[in-house]
Amino acid sequence: MGMIMSVGVSISNAVLLITNAEQLRMHNGDAILSAKEAAALRLRPIVMTAAAMVVGMVPMALGIGEAGDQSSPLGRAVIGGLVLSTFAALFILPLVFAWGQGKTSTASVSLDPEDEESSHFIPSLHHA
Repeated sequence: MGMIMSVGVSISNAVLLITNAEQLRMHNGDAILSAKEAAALRLRPIVMTAAAMVVGMVPMALGIGEAGDQSSPLGRAVIGGLVLSTFAALFILPLVFAWGQGKTSTASVSLDPEDEESSHFIPSLHHA
C-alpha cells in the first residue's frame, strides 16, 4: 500500500519534469541545458507535492490513535520513499534525461503529412 502511494507521486513528478525537459529540448536543442532548466523550473511544484504528502503522513508515522503501532511503519515507509523519490526526480532523473537525449535530433518523427513540424523534413511529402 505504501509503495503504491509513493510510486504514484514519484511517477507524477517524473512525468512533469521529463515533459518539461523535452519541450525545452525541442525548443533549444540542448539536452543538458534543458534538463537543468526543467529541474529548476519544476523544483517548487515537485517539492510542494512531496511535502504535502509527507506532512499528511506524519500523523500516521507517529502512530497516534488506535492501532497506531500497526500503521506507523506504513507512514514511515511512505515518507522515506517520497524523500528518496524527490531527490531522484530532481537530481538523478535530469542526468539520465541529458545522457539519453544528448545526441538525439529535434526533428519530428511523425509520418502525418499535415504535421507542419515533420513535413519539411521529408521531401516526398511536399509532392503528395
